[in-house]
Amino acid sequence: MNFKVKVSNQTFNVQIENIKSRPILATVDGEVFEVQVEAEAAAPAAGQSAPIAAPIASPSAPAASTATAGANSVKAPIPGVITAVKVKVGDSVAPGDELCNLEAMKMNNAIRSTKKGTISAVLINQGDHVAHGQVLFEMAG
Repeated sequence: MNFKVKVSNQTFNVQIENIKSRPILATVDGEVFEVQVEAEAAAPAAGQSAPIAAPIASPSAPAASTATAGANSVKAPIPGVITAVKVKVGDSVAPGDELCNLEAMKMNNAIRSTKKGTISAVLINQGDHVAHGQVLFEMAG
C-alpha cells in the first residue's frame, strides 16, 4: 500500500507492506520505520482519511547503550533530541505516564512508561541527542 502523508506542509511517500502485522513496517522516503498503533480505530467513513501513526523505531539507526539494558530500561524508540525531562529519580510512574519528550523529524514525541515502577536512574538531560535504542531511564519495581 502506498500513501502520501503531509506533516507540517511537508509531503512524505509512505509504503506499507502488511497493515495487519505488528509492528507495522513503513518505508518513508526510503527509510524503514517500525510503527506501533496505540489504539485500533474503526475504518474511516468514505471521504475521511485514516489516522496516522507516528514512527516508533528505525531499524537502520545505530543502537547505543543497549548491551546492558534490561527489562526495566526505557529506551529511545527513535533518534532525536530530548526537549523535556518530566521525571526524576524516585518518582513513581504508572503505565502511560509521560517520562520525557523527544523531538525527531520536527515532531515532538512523548516517551511514556509502559509499566508501573519507580524511576531509579535518569540517563538523559534536556538538549541531549539520543540514538535509537539508547537507554533513557532505569526503573525499579
